[in-house]
Amino acid sequence: MSSIRGEFSSRFGFIMAAAGSAVGLGNIWGFPTQTASNGGAAFVLVYLVLAFCLAYPALMAELIIGRHGQANAVASLQKLANNQVQKRFAFIVGFGGIVCAGLILSFYAIVAGWMFSATLEPISVIAGTEQATTWLSEQSLSRDLLFTAAFIILTVAIISKGVENGIEKWSKRLMPALLFILFALIAYVLTQDGAMTGLKAYLVPDFSSILNPTLLVSALGQAFFSLSLGTSVMIIYGSYISKQENLVSLGAYVTLIDVFIAFVAGMLIIPAMYVAQAQGVEIFSASGELLSEDTLVFQVLPALFESMGGIGIYIGFAFFALMSIAALTSSISMLEAPVSYVVEKFALARIQATWLIGIIVSCVSVTIIYHFSALFGFVVQLTTQFAQPLLGMLCCIFAGWIWHRSKLLQAIKEGNETVENTLFWKIWPWYIKFVCPLAIGLVFINSL
Repeated sequence: MSSIRGEFSSRFGFIMAAAGSAVGLGNIWGFPTQTASNGGAAFVLVYLVLAFCLAYPALMAELIIGRHGQANAVASLQKLANNQVQKRFAFIVGFGGIVCAGLILSFYAIVAGWMFSATLEPISVIAGTEQATTWLSEQSLSRDLLFTAAFIILTVAIISKGVENGIEKWSKRLMPALLFILFALIAYVLTQDGAMTGLKAYLVPDFSSILNPTLLVSALGQAFFSLSLGTSVMIIYGSYISKQENLVSLGAYVTLIDVFIAFVAGMLIIPAMYVAQAQGVEIFSASGELLSEDTLVFQVLPALFESMGGIGIYIGFAFFALMSIAALTSSISMLEAPVSYVVEKFALARIQATWLIGIIVSCVSVTIIYHFSALFGFVVQLTTQFAQPLLGMLCCIFAGWIWHRSKLLQAIKEGNETVENTLFWKIWPWYIKFVCPLAIGLVFINSL
């Protein structure tokens, strides 16, 4: 099995891979958009609370289940089951996460295709090819199909190389590049007129809107989406971690990196929106609602970059290159979830399994593209706001109620012999058993 599955070769490699899965379009496309749509700083505050109080405990549950099971998500969960009913429940949770990952990748590939197109547009402007520039800048069936397919093929190419030579190798290269470009762009945007207004909207909360049901559901979904929870991804990544590693600290590092980059991404996008507004770009409607949520960055930011003069072309290229990198580091984890299941369940070669799943995801993406107005928003909301938190909650129930406490402790003690005496062990088992399921359930009940 180990020869088939592989393993992360280093602690840094896992952190970069897991952070790469967590730090993607969910942080740099989704988080700022959700922030702008849900009260600005109030959403940020609620997101931060939920990320640490609900998402981190759920992340630890998924990582521990994965490392203990040393298998795909379904098999790892079924190893915890004590009877046939629990095994069927394990299949529903594990396979549900795999399907959720595939659906997320299907719309993710479309958005990433937009990123690729926006990255190439400044190059076509510099080259003076007006027809290509127009085609790249305007949404069309041919453009969406071509770049969605290109993104999926690139993701398949990386995943087909396996864990160490594919996921880990490229995550260690792409993540540092992502961070460098992000900070460089923030430094530039914050010097522009209007940036301080945006920064205030981002950092000073309106406490009266914190308990808004829509805001709570959106923030909960964003916390789980950005950490790739409820998709079987972190169960899979957990199964690739050496048993000599301290999972408690690894999970904390991944959560901190994810939340940090989401917060920093907001410091780029939200001020950039107000900079664009100061330069005459329409951001909000007369009623104060955000315009074009799904395509915000593709409508607002190109206008901002254009207003910068000659340097704007290069800034635009750097920004959308950043977005493309972010998309790729997450897509490789989303594809790994179904691929690992097919490889182990049906004994297919990794290359065959990867291309098979890639073709299936492509078919779903094409269907969404052809019925964009009806399906795109629906699939995004179904997976990120509902399926992920609910599936993450079910993983907590597995670790808290089905897995015997003494066996759970032994699994965590691998790589952390003294964990039994730590505050984490005194709180976390009870937290995932009672607090996480109850809190997630109350958020959804409150939203009905």
